[in-house]
Amino acid sequence: MDNARNVPCVYIFNKFYFDLYNTSVLPYICRNTYIMITRLSFCLLFLFSITIQAAPDWGKNGHRTVGAIAEAHLSKKAQKAIDNLLNGKSLAMVSTFADEIRSDDQYRSFGPWHYVSFPFDKTYETHPKSEKGDIIVAINKCIGIIKDEKSSRDDKEFYLKMLVHFIGDLHQPLHVGLAEDKGGNRFQVQWFDKGTNLHAVWDTDIIESYQMSYTELTKNRKRLSKGQILEIKKGNAATWAAESRVLCEDIYKNTSPGDKLGYRYMFDYLEVTKMQLHKGGIRLATVLNDIFG
Repeated sequence: MDNARNVPCVYIFNKFYFDLYNTSVLPYICRNTYIMITRLSFCLLFLFSITIQAAPDWGKNGHRTVGAIAEAHLSKKAQKAIDNLLNGKSLAMVSTFADEIRSDDQYRSFGPWHYVSFPFDKTYETHPKSEKGDIIVAINKCIGIIKDEKSSRDDKEFYLKMLVHFIGDLHQPLHVGLAEDKGGNRFQVQWFDKGTNLHAVWDTDIIESYQMSYTELTKNRKRLSKGQILEIKKGNAATWAAESRVLCEDIYKNTSPGDKLGYRYMFDYLEVTKMQLHKGGIRLATVLNDIFG
């Protein structure tokens, strides 16, 4: 939410309490009570603003769907190793871990690992890389640490949780986006007449508007042939990112700032979104099967 949208709210609160302070009502209200109400109102306004700005990657439903689908494609050996490393927690359960730790300053350096940004006329290979890393670097880093026999159990568990999340993020097309609008976070649109941004639409709004839990999304995923699944499994983080980038470009061609998005947009992109979740799950399982055998 930009400053321009915050100003009217602050103005309304200021004017209301300034008027109250100067009316005949005030003699009946303790000054300390007045101050307490004012401070409380500004606290509530601040918390409201934070809630509006929050945009978790894929949203919990999306990430948990990727994790649940992955579990259906794990080898028995991989499933046993993962179950042991995660102390019985499911991939769906740990899939949101990387978002949950973002508010902790000690994990701030992992922020850039959730995405990669470069112009539409460039490719990941030709564009200068960020010194802070990116989602492709992150995925390969996680794989390397989990495979390393010298890595501690704690490190393997931590980076496994991160890997589950990052492969999910990789299949959200706005995570392979543009730096100038912060992956669509500054691309303002409306979703069923509610102000939001393009990143949030793809993270959460399309999925949540479908009103299915992650277990329902997993159970009702499209049936794919063995050939289709084998085709999806091909490649690596870089090639999967390139695929998401093609979809990202399509989204920008068909969406303009200020657009009022709704049923038509859902019709055009809901199945695309569900397939991205499906691909993310299959590919996550492919990576984990390779790591754990």
